[in-house]
Amino acid sequence: MDDIEKAAILILSLDKPVAAEVMSQLPRGMVEKITLRIAQIENVTKDKQEQVFEEFYGALGQHAGIERGGLDFANELLQQSLGIDGASAILENVRQTINSVPFGFLQKAGADNLLTFIVEEHPQTIALIMSHLPPLLSAEVLSGLPPDKQLDVIRRIATMEQTNPEVVRDVEASLEGRMKSMFSQTMEKAGGVQSVAQILNITDRMTNKTILESLEEDDAELVEEIRRLMFVFEDLLKLDDKAVQKLLKEVDNSQWATALKGASEEIVEKIFSNLSQRAAETLREDMEYLGPVRVSDVEAMQQQIVDVVRRLEDAGDIEVRAAGEADEYVS
Repeated sequence: MDDIEKAAILILSLDKPVAAEVMSQLPRGMVEKITLRIAQIENVTKDKQEQVFEEFYGALGQHAGIERGGLDFANELLQQSLGIDGASAILENVRQTINSVPFGFLQKAGADNLLTFIVEEHPQTIALIMSHLPPLLSAEVLSGLPPDKQLDVIRRIATMEQTNPEVVRDVEASLEGRMKSMFSQTMEKAGGVQSVAQILNITDRMTNKTILESLEEDDAELVEEIRRLMFVFEDLLKLDDKAVQKLLKEVDNSQWATALKGASEEIVEKIFSNLSQRAAETLREDMEYLGPVRVSDVEAMQQQIVDVVRRLEDAGDIEVRAAGEADEYVS
């Protein structure tokens, strides 16, 4: 795997809003390369995923608050004083000690991810886990627990004495196994054009416009496929009434009659509410006259209307608001 593929796999493991935020912070050239690679990825094996995570966590571990320190620096000191062989033996013991810290693997997970896995656990189990975490991480986890569990967990941590090492190891192994399983299931069917479309749907308009225009120079067909997935027929709900009325002028009644056959009630209501009473009655009659329609024909007609939306948007005639996007005003 090259670095671009590793970055693509790592970004695919993030929640889409977080992935979009990460992408928006990267240099333009890097974003283009990663986006192209994400689009090309279909499946990610468990081994690849774990390799990327381990390398990423390792890289994080090398970024300390000071310029000196860490295992590499310790190794240099040991080699100078004890020689290569002596340094290797001591350093290996140090590595084993570091890796043997109970629940040490959880220190690399964020509080939000950790909460996902332990929030439903028994308070005693949560207390055991939190007592082995750094105070800052424990505090973040505690604040994310339901109020009724917070007091119970704190009480159990306060009264906790020695815990059987076997119990600690069993809880640790169970939690680590579930976390790995969850990540594997998430990543096995990750990537592809759909993932790119979902990420770009969340990014700001300027970012995704820049990315798509750059990608189009190398692979116009890929960009067209991404564009088709970025706006689907059900997204007509994102259009305001003015945009819908503009769209109604561009699409024939016969096209609407077929497309609305397989549409949700919300979409049907959206369209009919922007028609005059007479036009609405005519469209209803056309839909009834059609009778049963093949799903493939409905989907093809809906895609034609989506293409019209994209054409109107590119021309600046209508605006497609992203999910959750609010209007901005200046005084």
